[in-house]
Amino acid sequence: MRELLKALSELENQLITTYGISLNEAMVLCSIGGETVAAGTIVERTGMTPSHASKTISLIEKKEMVTRDLGKQDKRQMYFTLTDKAKACLEEIKQQGVDIPRVLQPLFDNYTEVL
Repeated sequence: MRELLKALSELENQLITTYGISLNEAMVLCSIGGETVAAGTIVERTGMTPSHASKTISLIEKKEMVTRDLGKQDKRQMYFTLTDKAKACLEEIKQQGVDIPRVLQPLFDNYTEVL
């Protein structure tokens, strides 16, 4: 368990240092991708609790990486879309990559794209 947490911390530190985003922020950005999605979709795709997803969305909103729009049919529903800044950040991560800690590598072996 300790090795797993250490590896996740290592991965997150690398993301923060190199790209200025946390692991949770990266997960939210990736869960939105090229779509416009509701908060519930982000929760489903990331596995975060609604309150944790809401806090993370607020953080990336402050970094100007997502826009928030009201639903057209239901004004209580919020939808999120990546900004050009977020798309550029994800593209940079794809181009430059991240060093996956050894203990996490088996989880990434089946994927051609990391983020």
